[in-house]
Amino acid sequence: MLDIESILQPQSFQSAPAAGKDASAREIGRSRAGRPIFGYRFGSGSRQVSLIAGCHADEPVGPAMLDRLIVYLAALSLESTLLSTFSWWIVPHTNPDGEAANAAWTDQLSGLRVGESEATGAGDGGVEAADLSTYWHHVVREPPGEDMEFGFPRDVHDLDARPENRAIADFLAPAGEISLHGSFHGMGFAAGPWFLIERSWVDRTTAMRSELRRIVSERGYRVHDIDRKGDKGFHRIDLGFTSRPDSRAMIQHFEELGDSETAALFRPSSMEWVRGRGGDPLTLVSEMPLFVLPAVAYDTGDPIRPPMLGRLREAFLDGPDALRRLCAELGVEAMPFHDQMFFQLSFLDQALRAVLQPEGSS
Repeated sequence: MLDIESILQPQSFQSAPAAGKDASAREIGRSRAGRPIFGYRFGSGSRQVSLIAGCHADEPVGPAMLDRLIVYLAALSLESTLLSTFSWWIVPHTNPDGEAANAAWTDQLSGLRVGESEATGAGDGGVEAADLSTYWHHVVREPPGEDMEFGFPRDVHDLDARPENRAIADFLAPAGEISLHGSFHGMGFAAGPWFLIERSWVDRTTAMRSELRRIVSERGYRVHDIDRKGDKGFHRIDLGFTSRPDSRAMIQHFEELGDSETAALFRPSSMEWVRGRGGDPLTLVSEMPLFVLPAVAYDTGDPIRPPMLGRLREAFLDGPDALRRLCAELGVEAMPFHDQMFFQLSFLDQALRAVLQPEGSS
């Protein structure tokens, strides 16, 4: 369905809301600091698709991918399958204040923004080892209560939710029941791409999961595969696939730690908010690492915070050269932005196909 390589080709792009065939782009609200948030509408199909990115301040690749997707959709004919079958509701960057807070390390990253010259593989400007020190020096991530993924309004009267979340909820509300919702995220370090999906769709996504594993392997990667045994809502489904997190499980986690104050800060995630609109949408979260850790990192110890990260942190304290040498020694490599976006778009492509399958098929 999606012409992924075409979406990822270098192309001209204007920072103002894109204008295109059957597109309605508008400012849907303002951030806490007064920065504009844009929403984009495409298509006239009966199946509603909502896509967001940037909920976490330190995850810049999802918004970059959705910027490219917007340009691609705006250029399609109104009669194309993607626009006649689906109606698209896209907020490419939910968190412009978070983007600004991380500018000290993201502004140096070539190949991230649309319109820049990009390669189609390694060397496209991923966060190279030389930049890891800058990343760790300047990376900013919101704590619970400020986390936009778990900040959607509890109900229409929840005016204490962040203005960004309320603006996104108001933008998506006219869509009614949504068929597919994607929230595009990233990680600092992992073994490879990690795919999170709606638990109720496990029986309907067998083919999708198999195809994504094939795509990952074909491009020379392996999937990230850990079993968190339900912690915070993460239940392993099969190789490389886990259920997406859940605010109720997050609340339970902190209550069990005796931290009821933090537990009270969690609101519904975007996935839960969409499912609260009715129907049985397929919800998904992509997790793409900036840095890929070698398999040995996960052979022993804590799979969530492997000991190798401790070694890298120690080298970080010794300076950029020491950190770069250790990355080379351990085989820690940056994942090119092109590859991260390719896997995000592949996930979306397979999900679009899944929601078109008759119920009961996989």
